[in-house]
Amino acid sequence: MEPSKIQPEGGLNVTLTIRLLMHGKEVGSIIGKKGETVKKMREESGARINISEGNCPERIVTITGPTDTIFKAFAMIAYKFEEDIINSMSNSPATSKPPVTLRLVVPASQCGSLIGKGGSKIKEMRESTGAQVQVAGDMLPNSTERAVTISGTPEAIIQCVKQICVVMLESPPKGATIPYRPKPASTPVIFSGGQAYTIQGQYAIPHPDQLTKLHQLAMQQTPFTPLGQTTPAFPGLDASPPASTHELTIPNDLIGCIIGRQGTKINEIRQMSGAQIKIANAMEGSSERQITITGTPANISLAQYLINAR
Repeated sequence: MEPSKIQPEGGLNVTLTIRLLMHGKEVGSIIGKKGETVKKMREESGARINISEGNCPERIVTITGPTDTIFKAFAMIAYKFEEDIINSMSNSPATSKPPVTLRLVVPASQCGSLIGKGGSKIKEMRESTGAQVQVAGDMLPNSTERAVTISGTPEAIIQCVKQICVVMLESPPKGATIPYRPKPASTPVIFSGGQAYTIQGQYAIPHPDQLTKLHQLAMQQTPFTPLGQTTPAFPGLDASPPASTHELTIPNDLIGCIIGRQGTKINEIRQMSGAQIKIANAMEGSSERQITITGTPANISLAQYLINAR
């Protein structure tokens, strides 16, 4: 690949957006104390660097700008990660330095071009840059994007990112892309000592008695969870009394709040309550939808509570 391809004078100084997937710790390193590191990166590279909100274990870092500013920002991130590795090694007995690893999030429709016919393109990138490049086989949850992992020395990573940018510019994504959005760390309800708490920011706030009572009820059903079965918040619900069914009717205009974006909320309610929840299709002329909840009495009452809370 001739260097003029991506140098401003080569005319490919187009504006691009690259998305990176990072763990909380990595994001913290890039933000720096009081946001000083990211501020410096923005100023020195000239690229726009945005970090997704939310207390998720994973965050999305979006870098936007003309290609030359993107490569500068990438270089700064790669060198910062290398610095973190060197610092963490000074306290450990390990002698060989682990590579720097970055994860890009790329629309699945562009991954074929990155891999190339019979893997030719990805092989060429590995050989010409010395970086390891891997394209995930599966899409990231609830999205049409895949993770592309690049690891190696900062120099190898920068060269590799340049080549990836060229491929992405030459073969734009086909169709609509559903971007990956990391999920919050955990359902915002925790149980401790028979009391329910919700997490708000850094604090645990005691939750209404109703939920605590349901939790205590659920805990009394059986003392342990059968092997191989796990219900996240409630051990033992799987081996509990026979299931029963309860029906609710919900006004059509509220059903969206309960289902959530791409079913996220209803899945959360199913997971937390351990109940099966079915939502009937809208009937013509009716302004309400039928919801059927199946499970133990404790599952059902918790599901009802969570639905009403929505």
